Amino acid sequence: MAKRIARAGARALFLGALFLAACGGKEVSSEGVSAAASAPDAAAQAQQRAPAPEKTGGFDGQRAFQHVSNLVAIGPRTAGTEGNRRAQDYIIGQVKGFGCAVDTDAFHTPTPVGDVAMTNIVVKVPGTSPDIILFLTHYDTKQLPNFVGADDGGSSTGVLLELARLLCSRKNALTMWIAFLDGEEAFNPEWRDPDNTYGSRELAARMALSGDLRRVKAVLLADMIGSRDLRIKRETNSTSWLTDMVWSTASRLGYGDIFVSSAIAVEDDHVPFLRRNAPSVDIIDMEIPYWHTPQDTLDKLSPASLAVVGHVLMAVVPQLEQKFARAIAASLP
Repeated sequence: MAKRIARAGARALFLGALFLAACGGKEVSSEGVSAAASAPDAAAQAQQRAPAPEKTGGFDGQRAFQHVSNLVAIGPRTAGTEGNRRAQDYIIGQVKGFGCAVDTDAFHTPTPVGDVAMTNIVVKVPGTSPDIILFLTHYDTKQLPNFVGADDGGSSTGVLLELARLLCSRKNALTMWIAFLDGEEAFNPEWRDPDNTYGSRELAARMALSGDLRRVKAVLLADMIGSRDLRIKRETNSTSWLTDMVWSTASRLGYGDIFVSSAIAVEDDHVPFLRRNAPSVDIIDMEIPYWHTPQDTLDKLSPASLAVVGHVLMAVVPQLEQKFARAIAASLP
């Protein structure tokens, strides 16, 4: 992914080193970057197992982790490549297996490497109300040698696949859309417009043309949420009330040490929706030492971290339903 940390201070320290390693840039401004951690031993891995689903609102962190493992086994998944198409087949096969209705939105777009075919995959779960809660992730990986994107592209895709399994079998008051986006990553080493967020820009534009965007009550983007040392800061471009809801939910569930109060600004797949006035929040841990390097591998991830984020997302759903069901009822004659 190529987020840009509106990233002033950390950009000099963080991106400077990573660009030397041929990464490209989700753009960020932050308070600094934690030191790299050594690979965990077997005992540490055992301690990182996800809690039982009944302790995390039914969300199964081990299932989510298995999805990430299966995606990483495909290898690099850069937009327009065979690996990317295999990832599409995997995602579509999984959500259809859950009984979800799924649309594939194929499009072509000019990029610095020429015209590239991309595909957004959108799960649509009907609710009592046509108003939409939209979940986002990207499944493509940065175009780098030997880069499999376990955290960056893999972790959030695994979480949203597990989320789809749960939401597709749930009676929802609001309509739920879960979008697996292509082309988030820049093809150039550095994140510069318009070489980024191809899939989210396409989806936002299509939804605006169809009129669906007017029905979107909240956009929740997950991205890089699998680290063993997960620490998610409040993203300052995001909509305040929605950020408050997510962070207060995390605190209530006992995850205040993971969803922390410090802040960071990140340009990511939520920005095209913010620009069209859709309330949006980015749930992301930008301060990972292996970002956009070949070291972004499965051993850096924890099923427990995936379970935490999935638990929070599932717990936010009824709060959004309550908030907007009340508003809908009040507007009726």
